[in-house]
Amino acid sequence: MADAPTPPTHPMQWLQTVGAEQEKLLERAIATMKEAGGTVAGVNDPETVERVGQFWRDGLQLWQRFLTPAEPVAASKDKRFKDEAWSQPGFAAIRQAYDQASAALMGSIDKMDGVDEPQRERLRFTARMLADAMSPSNFPLTNPQVLQRTVETGGQNLVKGMQNMLADMGKGQLTHTAPDAFELGRNLATTPGKVVKRTPLYELIQYAPTTERVLATPLVIFPPWINRFYILDLTPEKSFIRWAVEQGLTVFMVSWKSADASHKEVKWDDYVAAQVEAIDTVRDLLGVPAAHAIGYCVAGTTLAATLAVETAKGAAEKVRSATFFTAQVDFSDPGELKHFVDDRQMELIAGMSTDGYVDGRVMAATFNLLRGRDLIWNYVTNHYLLGEEYPAFDLLHWNGDTTNLPAAWHQSYLKDLYRDNLLIEPGRLSVNGTPIDLTKVETPTYVQAGREDHIAPAESVWKITHLFRGPLRFVLAGSGHIAGVVNPPAAGKYQYWTNDARADTLAEFVAGASETKGSWWPDWIGWLRGLDADEVAADGARVPGAGALPALGEAPGEYVRAR
Repeated sequence: MADAPTPPTHPMQWLQTVGAEQEKLLERAIATMKEAGGTVAGVNDPETVERVGQFWRDGLQLWQRFLTPAEPVAASKDKRFKDEAWSQPGFAAIRQAYDQASAALMGSIDKMDGVDEPQRERLRFTARMLADAMSPSNFPLTNPQVLQRTVETGGQNLVKGMQNMLADMGKGQLTHTAPDAFELGRNLATTPGKVVKRTPLYELIQYAPTTERVLATPLVIFPPWINRFYILDLTPEKSFIRWAVEQGLTVFMVSWKSADASHKEVKWDDYVAAQVEAIDTVRDLLGVPAAHAIGYCVAGTTLAATLAVETAKGAAEKVRSATFFTAQVDFSDPGELKHFVDDRQMELIAGMSTDGYVDGRVMAATFNLLRGRDLIWNYVTNHYLLGEEYPAFDLLHWNGDTTNLPAAWHQSYLKDLYRDNLLIEPGRLSVNGTPIDLTKVETPTYVQAGREDHIAPAESVWKITHLFRGPLRFVLAGSGHIAGVVNPPAAGKYQYWTNDARADTLAEFVAGASETKGSWWPDWIGWLRGLDADEVAADGARVPGAGALPALGEAPGEYVRAR
């Protein structure tokens, strides 16, 4: 006769025994449902039965691990839980429960029936935002670091965090960096230059040469008006403008004015006209037939339209080359921003517009949501709960320096490009009466995309290669929308990929690409010089204010400081 099992004598043993019996009952219930064809309790899908069963299995295993605290817990790879305190049994169980619930939430969306893929993507995006918001790291009673800091400081971390939160509520924007760490003209946007033209929409800045001779063809840079231009002129060691000047280029920068009530009627046609005007101004000032142009993000999209307009007018030769920094022209798959451009979202944004413009803080919040874990909740934890000092980070200072947008332009841009994708259809859009046809553009083109770009995904940027007819060089840079562009050679960071063979897709391009460590900037200047290496002396009109356009003020100008 077999020996009877020894009954548990310790409360913990009782709980473990109960847990084991619960798991046996659960497995039997799942087996019974499967034997019945998955029709028990109204559930008629065997896959659903299995998913529910797996969820409860995971829950029971988590419960049993909680009951055996001496058992070692693996450290999390999630940086929110990297502190050793999260490996303590109780808090490890909390984070593991959170991980399980988050995975179940995302998995349920992937398995959902009767949902088309665009709707599924919106649900994934919403679920991810919800999961990020509900992380135990965001709440003081479930975050061991916050509890420890509260004990150590006598609660002063929460007092300081409350002060930080109230300050952010007062200005209507999340703080990312130390407020007084940076100042335009002192340690940001310090490349010497002069404002040589000012219109109601933009200032034109000409930078002082640092070489005795410069390329004959100047460079005009169009930054996005969604942000300030000095993303390309951060601290001196990160400044693309300063570096370009040192390479022997005569550099002009357009600094857009933050929208106010006077911009109520401004539309896309006005931005295209401004690009044409800036290029003509530079050509006339220096007495040259053409200029190189760079368009970044939305200004790159606009530059594509500008090239099409000039081509239609027989004036394509005014632009010697066009460079696109993370710019989309085909919006069939534009990334996660598309979740903000359905009719309901557009009506909401339109309702938030006042006096003919969209407050820049609205756009800042939108972009922050795309990386909510890093740009929202990370700062909630560090500065509202832990009471830490804000870092001095130039890029984050720029990120928080918002600009307002003309409401009419913003609505038409979202509708015509993001929602309806009309730019790629010849003749569907026009600028001041001139139809746009990107397939007619033959201007030599350099296209840069960021491998981890979440705003202008590389796959979307790649689509420009199927539209332009002229010579085109595509470069895939490491990192994302900002760091992938602002990557000076001296930093020795990241890498880029090139491929001179024909490729129909980005995947084909990557499969045959050569990787080069470091910045892609030297590749770009080599390509530019390969188009036209003629040089002239860096004197006369090449010096800001010494030509036909007198200096109106020192760089970085007035518009970049306007709220």
